[in-house]
Amino acid sequence: MKFETDRRGFLRGVVATSALLVATRSRALAAGFDQSRHFAPVKVSRDRVIREVVGLRPFRPEGFRVEAERLGNKLLVHNYGHGGAGITLSWGTASLAVDLARDFLGARHLSNLPRPQRRARTTHPHFAVLGCGVNGLSTARLLQQRFQDGPDTVTIYAKDLPPETTSNIAGGFWSPTSVFDDTVATTKFTEQFRLACRLSNRAFQNLVGPEYGVRWIDTFDLLRNEASLNSELTGGDDLYPAREIHRDPDHYFGFPFVRQFSTMLIEPPVYLNALLRDFYIAGGKLVVKEFRSREEIKRLPEQVIFNCTGLGAKALFDDEQLEPVRGQLEVLLPQPEIDYCYLSSGYMFPRRDGIVLGGTWDHGDWSLTPKPEQTTAILAAHTEIMKGLKE
Repeated sequence: MKFETDRRGFLRGVVATSALLVATRSRALAAGFDQSRHFAPVKVSRDRVIREVVGLRPFRPEGFRVEAERLGNKLLVHNYGHGGAGITLSWGTASLAVDLARDFLGARHLSNLPRPQRRARTTHPHFAVLGCGVNGLSTARLLQQRFQDGPDTVTIYAKDLPPETTSNIAGGFWSPTSVFDDTVATTKFTEQFRLACRLSNRAFQNLVGPEYGVRWIDTFDLLRNEASLNSELTGGDDLYPAREIHRDPDHYFGFPFVRQFSTMLIEPPVYLNALLRDFYIAGGKLVVKEFRSREEIKRLPEQVIFNCTGLGAKALFDDEQLEPVRGQLEVLLPQPEIDYCYLSSGYMFPRRDGIVLGGTWDHGDWSLTPKPEQTTAILAAHTEIMKGLKE
């Protein structure tokens, strides 16, 4: 009798478990056909702000400068002026800059150098990189990878090191924004720009993972008019996979038109430390030094020098085009459940070190002090966007 009772209990349990599995599978299948994306709300409030930061984007209306020139008997290669896309374009413009050095070191250029320097260039080239932000570090790493003749191939000279660089303040969203003025930039530059975008995008794909703080993330471009849907994403639509168009304001922040795509989010504190570590492991040398004139730079022992000084190039190399574009960020307490970015009049990027809220572009403003009125405006704008969530 006991055996029969246990057997009946066992069978009832099997039936109940099977019913549960069927129900679970049915819900999963239903969810698979549910096209509505569910969004955890960003908790926007002043008491959740953990820090306010201000950065100055190095902007040139004609676009970034990747160009070589003579500096006495040395070669000076410029790589600066990336506007709001310093991280985004870093590997691309570094590659273009290093290519200029490779040409210089080719046989057809060696005849222009004094004979002792010809021998030095063919045996063991040495390079100096000015600046330890993302463009200085990217350039230094590419030099190490392409010229592996000795452990001391590259020396970085910089006044500030991570985490004290402008690059550390960046949002880290892979999209080349605020780089140049469409009415001023030449066709030659825009072709160079698109090449740099592709080179950099491919390089970042190789670094996806927690070690470098790089990940793919869904992004939602929140739009008020349909005509905006026709504009190409910056750098080329093909750089942004999983593109979709939504006309469903009830599910997408209350906006009538939403363009969805995937891109990469780079966390500057993690990423810059990883680059600096790789630079040291490869035998790189770092010297803390501030340069105040071209004459000081001429006295460096290296024959090929890369200028990655960002906004510092304005005074150091008399670049009158270069101007600051001030950006203020409000960083909220982290929310691990936020798995999306959005772009509107401002932007929101969820990082492990906090929720980054931005949306200011102040041309010609050198102030590094947070402005209370901008704090209020940023928080208000993102509070309003969150009101559009119906869930």
